Amino acid sequence: MTHGTRKTHSGPGKIEETLPKAYWPGESDLAHLEFALKREGLHLQLLRAFLPQLPAEQLTGYVKSKPTSAYARRIWFLYEKFSGRVLDLPDVTQGNYVDLLDPHDYYTGPVTRIARQRVNFNLPGSLKFSPLVRRTKLLKAAEAKQLDQRCRKVIEAIPPEIYARALQFLYTKETKSSYAIERETPDAKRAQKFAEALKEAAQRDYLLKETLVALQQTIVDPRFANTGWRDTISEQNYVGRSVSLTEEEVHFIAPKPEDLPELMTAYLEASRRILNSRTHPVVAAALVAYPFVFLHPFSDGNGRLHRFLIHYVLSFRHFAPDGVIFPVSATMLHRPRDYDASLESFSKPLLPLIEHKLDAHGRMTVLNDTRDFYRYVDCTFIAETLFSFVEETIEKELPAEIQFLQQYDAARQLMRDVVDLPNRHADLFVRLCLQNRGTLSNTKRQLPEYANLTGQEIAGLEAAVVEAFALKAKL
Repeated sequence: MTHGTRKTHSGPGKIEETLPKAYWPGESDLAHLEFALKREGLHLQLLRAFLPQLPAEQLTGYVKSKPTSAYARRIWFLYEKFSGRVLDLPDVTQGNYVDLLDPHDYYTGPVTRIARQRVNFNLPGSLKFSPLVRRTKLLKAAEAKQLDQRCRKVIEAIPPEIYARALQFLYTKETKSSYAIERETPDAKRAQKFAEALKEAAQRDYLLKETLVALQQTIVDPRFANTGWRDTISEQNYVGRSVSLTEEEVHFIAPKPEDLPELMTAYLEASRRILNSRTHPVVAAALVAYPFVFLHPFSDGNGRLHRFLIHYVLSFRHFAPDGVIFPVSATMLHRPRDYDASLESFSKPLLPLIEHKLDAHGRMTVLNDTRDFYRYVDCTFIAETLFSFVEETIEKELPAEIQFLQQYDAARQLMRDVVDLPNRHADLFVRLCLQNRGTLSNTKRQLPEYANLTGQEIAGLEAAVVEAFALKAKL
C-alpha cells in the first residue's frame, strides 16, 4: 500500500501492483482473502492450505454478513470442499449463479451447477487437480491468428506426388527431434514404434494408465521400462547434473513416489475433462502435456511422452488435418532456451519449496509434504510459449521440410541425367554434398560407392545438387 497513486509494474511472468492506502481491506483474514480474489484471481493451492485452518464459526459469520456477495459464495463453496466440513447455513435459493473462475480472465472448463451456493463450477479440471491458464493479450492474439486454418493451407499445398512421402518424413522428423531433445538416438525398432504411436494418436485413448505404461515400455530401453507409476518401485526422481565428484546441481524435483497414485488419477481425470472441452486445442495441449512432465510418473521417457501428448491433444481436437503431424519438437530442438524457459516457469519457483537430501550415490529423499505443489500448475506462460512453437512450426519448419523434399526430388532427377546411380548411392551422395556445402570431399570420393566415377561425373552430380538446393558451392 502507498499514499500515492496506483502503480502497475509488469515483469517476466508476473505483474506487481501498488495500491493507494484507501484500498486497505482491514485486518480480517477473510477480508484479505476476498481482496486477493478480486485482485489476483483464484490461487487454489493457497486456498486448499488456508481455508481448512479457519474455524467454521468464522466462515459462517462471514457468509451471513454478506448474503449476496459472489466472493463470499465462492469462498463458502471452496471451504466446504477443501475442509470437508458443512457450514450451518441454508442453501442459497435466489440470485444468479456465479462462476467459480472468471471466464474473462481464465480459460475455463464445462460448467457444473452447484445448487447449494449457486456457483458454476468451471475449472478446466477438478478441485483435486486443475492446471490454469489466464487469458492474456498474447494468448488472445495467438488465437486470432487461426493457426489451424493456416496449417491446413500449408498441407493442402503439398504436391500430390510427394504427399505420402512428406507425411512419413514429418513423422520421422518428429521422432528424431523428440529423442534429440533428450540427447538420445533411438534404435530403429524404438524409433519405428514411436512414429507408429504418433500416427495412431487420435485412434487410441492415451489418458489411461495402461496405455501410458505400454507406450513408455515401447520408447525406452527395456531395462528402464516400468510396469506402473514410480510408486511400484519406490523411486524418487529428479532432474539435475553433476558439477563435481561430490556435488549434484538439482533443477527439478518430481513428486514423491507415494503421492503418484492419487495425483496421476486426478491428473488423468482432469486431462480427460480438458480434452473434451471447448478450450483452444493449443491451450488444451499445454494444460495436458506439461503437467504430465512435472508429475514425472516414470523412471525414463517422461519428456518424450509429454511431447507425444502435445500431438495427442492436437490430433484428437483435429487441429491439423487427420493423419498429419507437424514437427513441433524440431522447433523446440532449435529453440532450447525457450523450451527450457517454459519448463522452468514451474520448476524454478517450486525448487526452494522442497526439502530434500541426496545420499552418496545421488539417490534423493524428499523430506516435506509436497503433494499439493503439483495440483494447480499455472500454465499461462507455457501456453504462450507453446503457441509460438506451433506457429513457427507451421510457418517455417513445415514449409521448409516440404521444400526440402521437392528440392531432393529435383536433385535426383538432375543427377539421373549425369549418372543413373543406385538409389542408396544417390541418397548418400546428396546427404554428403549437403553436409559439405555442395561438394563431395576428397575423402568421400574414395568410398566404394563412388570409386568408379570419373571426375567429370562427380562434378556433374555436384552441380545437380547445387542447382536443386540453390546452394553456393565451395570454391
